[in-house]
Amino acid sequence: MWIKKLIVKDFRNYNEQEIKLIPNINIFFGENAQGKTNIIEAIFLGSMGKSFRAKKDNEMIKLNTEKAFVEIQYEKKDREGKIKIEIGNKKSIFTNGIKIKKLSELLGNINVVIFTPDDIEILKGSPQSRRKFLDIMISQLRPNYMHLLNLYAKTMDQRNNYLKQIKEEKRDENLLEIWDEKLIEYGVKISQYRYEFMEKIKNKIAKIHSEITEGKEEINIEYITECIDEKHFREIVKQRRKLDIIKGFTTKGIHRDDFVIYIDKKELSVYGSQGQHRTAILSLKLAELQVIFDEIQEYPILLLDDFMSELDSKRRKNLLEHIQNIQVVITCTDKLKLENLDYLEYNVKDGQIKANH
Repeated sequence: MWIKKLIVKDFRNYNEQEIKLIPNINIFFGENAQGKTNIIEAIFLGSMGKSFRAKKDNEMIKLNTEKAFVEIQYEKKDREGKIKIEIGNKKSIFTNGIKIKKLSELLGNINVVIFTPDDIEILKGSPQSRRKFLDIMISQLRPNYMHLLNLYAKTMDQRNNYLKQIKEEKRDENLLEIWDEKLIEYGVKISQYRYEFMEKIKNKIAKIHSEITEGKEEINIEYITECIDEKHFREIVKQRRKLDIIKGFTTKGIHRDDFVIYIDKKELSVYGSQGQHRTAILSLKLAELQVIFDEIQEYPILLLDDFMSELDSKRRKNLLEHIQNIQVVITCTDKLKLENLDYLEYNVKDGQIKANH
């Protein structure tokens, strides 16, 4: 799987730019705030239908213009394809010239794994960042997953609104059953997807981490959920009802799921060094890469946004050894010297991109 051409128009700081990529390593270098990350964002948008950094779609539209356009021409082992996204008052997505009705029709056309400097927060930050990591990976491979997440979120919003009405307006609490049943139905399905993929990650990450640390460290992951089976989740929802009414929101569910990483049986987020966090996130993302390959028999496109600067030379070498025969898009401030590798460099300056042949 590789992207042959990326076209952006009135996207972020770009007027109109057409970029031809090679199937191997593509490096975009230049000073900060020139538009390098915007390239990664455009590719991610073509894969997931949304940005990894913008809260609102209109943030991606160039100032003083009304619409932004992103087009991606790609090739997979069995077909070629084209994704086009228009962002204006609303967002329109086209796959091979046909407008799609649901986001799930886009997911899985272009698979990506993304590294950013903020990814260290997956391990150090809140459970929300770890759930987001899982959600991005799973939704690319199980398009129904994103649909279930949306249904769960809507149900929880409605339930929370009614919890407040019970508290403030003395509404009938028995009517909560309507939302409880849906919350349990969607929650259990989502949790089972997450459990399935955490098991796949577990199977991959141990070997990868052992290779990266030359056998010096052992890594383990524990998935934490209270929704893996219907009976248990139902009991929890029932037990927490009074507390939910007092608080005015749903206190338990898949929106509280988490996972914990251990290095040599010690919790990484508590006892891990900065170096161990960097190695662990590298192992986690490389495991994600392998899981996607196992699922679709093709490697996803690897997006490295200013990530190489986060790694010392040893970790950088370990990363490059694991990404043979994969299309990689790298952004960095300085030119990279990559020995024995086929790559093309692009200089980015003021929203203009020039290939360095």
